[in-house]
Amino acid sequence: MAEAWTVPLPPEAHEPFEVYVNGVLQRRGADYEVEGPVLTFTNPLAKEGRLGFFRWASMFLGVAGTYRKNDSVDVVFQSAGKRRVVSGLPIVPPDSQ
Repeated sequence: MAEAWTVPLPPEAHEPFEVYVNGVLQRRGADYEVEGPVLTFTNPLAKEGRLGFFRWASMFLGVAGTYRKNDSVDVVFQSAGKRRVVSGLPIVPPDSQ
């Protein structure tokens, strides 16, 4: 199996649901799979992570910005008869599993 980036689903999220990466609707089977309470993606996903002191200071002073990849995975589903959106779900890279 190819490397997979995983995203744990919120406990209250049950199918049918919609999955978005950076605001773009994803298709099950083409872009992701569902394995129990986890979404799996074969396309790389990344979170920027914490900024170090010097990077934070340079941004604060307006010397430099941040241009690192920072994907956002969002899930839209029905819960208790209401439409719910959970944004910025945690992304687990293959080397952390």
